[in-house]
Amino acid sequence: MLKRLTTVAAAALLAGATAAAAQTDITIGMQLEPPNLDPTGGAAAAIDEVVYANIFEGLTRYQADGSIAPALAESWEISGDGAVYTFDLRAGVTFHDGSEMTAEDVKFTLDRARAEESTNAQKALFAGITDVEVIDPLTVRVTLSAPDGGFLTKMAWGDAVIVAPESIDKAATAPVGTGPFMFEEWVKGDRVEIVRNPDYWGEAPALESATFKFISDPTAAFSAMMAEDIDAFPGYPAPETLAQFEADPRFQLLIGSTEGETILSTNNADEVLSDIRVRQAIAHAIDRQEIIDGAMFGYGTPIGTHFAPHHPDYVDLTGQSAHDPDKSRALLEEAGHGEGLTLSLKLPPPSYARRGGEIVAAQLREVGIETEIENLEWAQWLEQVFKGTDYDLTIVSHTEPMDIGIYARPDYYFNYDSPEFQALMEQLTQATDPTKRSELMKAAQRHIADDFVNGYLFQLARTGVARAELRGLWENAPTQANDLTGVYWEE
Repeated sequence: MLKRLTTVAAAALLAGATAAAAQTDITIGMQLEPPNLDPTGGAAAAIDEVVYANIFEGLTRYQADGSIAPALAESWEISGDGAVYTFDLRAGVTFHDGSEMTAEDVKFTLDRARAEESTNAQKALFAGITDVEVIDPLTVRVTLSAPDGGFLTKMAWGDAVIVAPESIDKAATAPVGTGPFMFEEWVKGDRVEIVRNPDYWGEAPALESATFKFISDPTAAFSAMMAEDIDAFPGYPAPETLAQFEADPRFQLLIGSTEGETILSTNNADEVLSDIRVRQAIAHAIDRQEIIDGAMFGYGTPIGTHFAPHHPDYVDLTGQSAHDPDKSRALLEEAGHGEGLTLSLKLPPPSYARRGGEIVAAQLREVGIETEIENLEWAQWLEQVFKGTDYDLTIVSHTEPMDIGIYARPDYYFNYDSPEFQALMEQLTQATDPTKRSELMKAAQRHIADDFVNGYLFQLARTGVARAELRGLWENAPTQANDLTGVYWEE
């Protein structure tokens, strides 16, 4: 009898171990629900956080260390003048609906993105393309108006993923890509579910399925993690509770950096804010460390321009807009606002914006600037601020990589129009020499800092929490993504 019980117990233990080893699903927490699931037609970072590298793929892609790797293009040749890129596409790639991915789809994607009526949020990525030519089903030639040393990086953005004409119309709600996971279901207000693609051209992911669960409230996010209803929350929204997870052996912290420049965005076309003295006064009213400590509980790096501090070409310009309330008051007096002024401050949902906004408002009040705070949902923010430029000030983190080029777009929501800066960006685009590109990137950082285009606050930290057994999640965020291709559960 004892022997039988021992055998049964051993079998039960083995079954338990097998069950534990066999876990192939994951639930990922996200604070923000994407407005749609089409990265080629929406600006919200939450779109890429679901679909980048999971459902959709581009010609190239970002890797965890920020480097650019081949994706749907397995190789390419660049002409001697740097203006023609010939891409060799992978054979045997199919979309999730079974249709073959060919050079015709690449041409459709790039032509659609650069078309006059394009709704692509990063249409400028494709502005240099003059022609896309199909050489054969697996070869496509892209001709640029001038050499572009950053073109392969541009093709790695989520806005440049390859789509098909047959399925693009339903991409917003039922996306069809070529990635290792397929769209399964979107329960609005709750979650998006994806499942492993059995016909994926590359290495099959370890996970069979994944659920992206939307939890906007930081307190609810903490409760869900502690209850283990969520396996990982890569962009965990309650940094004040990270110490509790660090002390709990069930969890691990994933602390890294992001490409997110968190800024006090300023409407440069506003009658008051068009005066550089007012923008300079706002900048000197800001105490960056107080915002980092108060809104992010110490997580974040102060910045003085729109560039990531971890980039080798970063220039530390924080001293140029150091906290100096007396200087702020003097500048406001000089600009004719000695009696004070009132500005709108429209805040999107993330905690860095809502919490940071209250601190910024208090700092501005100390120098005589009152703010009328309006909390907006993302759809409202995108419509009023990003598209309509109906605002004075807002706080947002720009998480796109190497995106200083947005300052060369006069119609961008900053409404900043500097021919000198635009010329700098044109030179950078055409430069292929690394030393020259470095010089130009440093000059660009100084230019927008000198013009006090925005209030530069801090680089958003990547504060993540995950179950202790989970492996393969990105620690840093070189682009806005929750790449699940290398994620697995440790046995």
